[in-house]
Amino acid sequence: MQRLFFALWPDHGLGNRLNRLAGELPERGGRQHHPSDLHMTLVFLGPVAPERLPCIEQVGDQIRLDPFTLYLDQVDYWQRPRILCLGASDPPAPLISLVQSLQSGLVGCGFEPEKRLYKPHVTLVRKAKRQHAFGLDSPIEWPVNEFVLAGSCSGENPLRYQIIKHWSLQNR
Repeated sequence: MQRLFFALWPDHGLGNRLNRLAGELPERGGRQHHPSDLHMTLVFLGPVAPERLPCIEQVGDQIRLDPFTLYLDQVDYWQRPRILCLGASDPPAPLISLVQSLQSGLVGCGFEPEKRLYKPHVTLVRKAKRQHAFGLDSPIEWPVNEFVLAGSCSGENPLRYQIIKHWSLQNR
């Protein structure tokens, strides 16, 4: 079984910008994510048997949403997992709609919707030192044109995640 999740995946340029930001955080400690693994989880599915994949992909196929822009402007420290993450202080309505649509569709595949409030974020550093949250002087603009289904890699691959399928938000 593979651990699966729906996510927003930054393009190469945005991924590099997020990686630079992580490296510039003062006294961060911990370990930066590999630049190719930076993403924003939309819905985490957990371990999934291969025979459930067609239903999950069908949920992605049914999403109808126009592209939108996400502004990442807040660096937070989450104590329990000890991570530094970059989030959106004012998540756009289309992002929340995307998450809700995925969760609703996944009920038909036998998944329980997440009970916790969705907090959009990109994990930058794991096992980080405690820090105070702060806002960025200039928000990072993320044009969202697609979402993906991704899974955890196994073996000695330096990347922890692989993209299984892309869905475009354009011309849908």
